[in-house]
Amino acid sequence: MTPKKKRLPLTVIGGFLGAGKTTLLNRWLREANGLRMAVLVNDFGALNIDAGLIAATHGDTTALTNGCVCCQIGDDLGRALVDVIEAKTPFDAVVIEASGVSDPWRIAQIGMAAPELSLEGVIVLVDASAVAQQSADPLLADTLVRQLKSADLVVVNKADLASAEALAGARAWVGATAPGTPCIETTESAVPLALLSGLPHADVAPHVCGHDCHNHHGHDNPDHGSLFQTWSAQPETVIPAATLRAWLREVPPGVLRLKGLLRTGDGEWSEVQFAGRHGSLRKAAPPADDTRPGVVAIGLRGQLPEEALKEFFAP
Repeated sequence: MTPKKKRLPLTVIGGFLGAGKTTLLNRWLREANGLRMAVLVNDFGALNIDAGLIAATHGDTTALTNGCVCCQIGDDLGRALVDVIEAKTPFDAVVIEASGVSDPWRIAQIGMAAPELSLEGVIVLVDASAVAQQSADPLLADTLVRQLKSADLVVVNKADLASAEALAGARAWVGATAPGTPCIETTESAVPLALLSGLPHADVAPHVCGHDCHNHHGHDNPDHGSLFQTWSAQPETVIPAATLRAWLREVPPGVLRLKGLLRTGDGEWSEVQFAGRHGSLRKAAPPADDTRPGVVAIGLRGQLPEEALKEFFAP
């Protein structure tokens, strides 16, 4: 029996014009650390890829020296995704930047339709210095609200450029528009890859806040470990799929990201994923005989519900 091919993790980045999406993509490309990413963008010319990363350019595709590839998708996202899926050298992840006025959830749904892809999450950036004014504009309000409601994670970006009043207004608007959605506050789009993709290649951490947080941003990148904490376990007991699905519907507050490979029956394994607000459970091919089950969770330091996780996964 041919083992099932591992699904390609897909992350969608959304946010209004000027929120910092391109800055985030460039940051991730610079810090890929051997991770092969396929980055699909609407406006290739606006990406401004670091010159030192460019290896070759062919039409709408740019190959980078770190193994990543950037492609302009134009109006045919489906064709671009097929090209990524069928690439001779497999990618580790695919990231799609939605245009500044589009609904990132519509793009996420296109990705979800492909069985070869696994939607890891939708991240939406908000310009802390401008969102209060933008959201008050009747011509923009609907677009901004629609973008935010699709988010698994909201990034209140450019916190260093916002006045105290504007930052407070941004927090209030995010909290009222997307209650319960995890939110972090950052400068220069400093978001680690691992937070949404579950991949270990993340050297730069954002400055973090919740909807009721205090302002503690700055220009220097803080130590990753001082802002986030992780919890892991290797459950030896079988956790039935129905039990896992029920738990995913009521994930304890404070878990931003969770990923694992677990036994869900006699000879049955499943991959569990949770990002921001959405969880999924998919059957997985039985791993090698010496593979042990495992699960890893990421949250803000001091807010990750370790006791609740331990009670469920490692009683």
